[in-house]
Amino acid sequence: MARQREWDLKYGDDRWTVGYVIDGEFVTQDEALELIYHRSYEEHFRRHPEDLEELIRTAKVLRNPHAEATTGVDLQVPAIMDYLARHNLSLQGSEVVDIGSWQGQASHALSIRLSPLHIKVVGNDRMTLENFWQSKKCLAVWEEE
Repeated sequence: MARQREWDLKYGDDRWTVGYVIDGEFVTQDEALELIYHRSYEEHFRRHPEDLEELIRTAKVLRNPHAEATTGVDLQVPAIMDYLARHNLSLQGSEVVDIGSWQGQASHALSIRLSPLHIKVVGNDRMTLENFWQSKKCLAVWEEE
């Protein structure tokens, strides 16, 4: 939040936004969430149906231990739940399954496989989703006309 306040002071309220350049075009972070984050999980489940099957069979609830511990933003659980909803699927298990880990601890091996630190970003098998999301973001500032 401190960074956002700094940008408000420097550029003015509503004169900037965070986003990504995708295929040569700037898209807001909200748009990139669907275009990149959600599609990366969709691609992972297409390539690794066994992970999807294990998730559905095992989990009753998903949680993001890192986001809970740091009060950070949880992107992966909503992305996975959105995937399930769009494909008319639901969790059928009885366990709480972590997506990702916190301080080296995870509830299941699947937790690590579904972490954005391991999921490949859609369109680039050499980069993880987390690496893309953190390293490719940019700040767009609207100029005075």
